[in-house]
Amino acid sequence: MNSTNLEIDNKPYSAHLIETSKAKILMIQANDGFLACGYFDIETANKLNEAVAIVTGVSTYDDMLTATVVKISNSAQEKGLTLGITGKEALNLLN
Repeated sequence: MNSTNLEIDNKPYSAHLIETSKAKILMIQANDGFLACGYFDIETANKLNEAVAIVTGVSTYDDMLTATVVKISNSAQEKGLTLGITGKEALNLLN
C-alpha cells in the first residue's frame, strides 16, 4: 500500500493506493468521508454510515478529481453530495 498527503484547494487530504495484479484501488480521505474508486461498495458504506462518493474508470488521483461521481452513500447525500458532481467537488463537500 502506498499512502501520500495531497493538498487540494489549500486543504489537506490523505490518499491511498493499493495495487493488485488486476487493478489499482484508490481512495482519497477527507475529514468527513472519502472519495473512492469503483472497487468500493456503497451498500457497505451505507451499513457503516460512512460518507462515500464513488468514481469509476480512474487510475490516478488526478483522474479521481476530474471524474464524475456515479454513486454516493446515504451519509454523503446528507452532506450535500449529488450524482454527477466531480470528485474534486465531492471532496470539498466532505472536508
